[in-house]
Amino acid sequence: MKTFVSWSGGKEASLSFYRATQNKDFEVSYLLNMIAEDGEHSRTHGIGSMLLQLQADALGIPIIQQKTSWQTYEKKFKEAISSFKNKNILTGIFGDIDFQEHRDWVERVCNETGIRPILPLWKEEREVLLKEFILSGFKAIVVATKAEILDKDWLGRSIDERFIEELKAVDNIDLCGENGEYHTFVYDGPIFKKPVEFISGEKVLRDKHWFLKIS
Repeated sequence: MKTFVSWSGGKEASLSFYRATQNKDFEVSYLLNMIAEDGEHSRTHGIGSMLLQLQADALGIPIIQQKTSWQTYEKKFKEAISSFKNKNILTGIFGDIDFQEHRDWVERVCNETGIRPILPLWKEEREVLLKEFILSGFKAIVVATKAEILDKDWLGRSIDERFIEELKAVDNIDLCGENGEYHTFVYDGPIFKKPVEFISGEKVLRDKHWFLKIS
């Protein structure tokens, strides 16, 4: 069955892609990413749009990058997923874990556009997901953090067993960063045909978040 993946460039999107396609029932035809109006970066994770394109190239799957503001997000998202129906794509894969408000939104907008939502990670335990991500062979780094919780020293960290143990020692944090504590950039793994080559740059503080510039 042809499907698309709601693509952030991060670990949950990658793992949900991987899980959904393990049983061969789903064939990912497109990635969908919502980007800022200037076209420079992802609307949710702040990853550069060119880096997301490089991920798509490494995956061997085309990416649709839909420009939007926060005010027009739902309208533009609906327009994008509605266009998939013309390509006989009637399902979408999402990386949500357990925020019911997020699931309610996904199910509503998908139902209103005739798309069936698939949530392969739903209600899974955080540490289990992180360890599965690592053991499956994925490679990722931290590219953004909420400054009040994680300082700039966390930027560029690899997602590995040591990362998990050190993150568990931080107070009031979701291990998967579901409250926006951190975001990741996945550059290799079992769904990739080749690694994404990149260079880490400077660390920038903007809007109470630390960002790692990568190119």
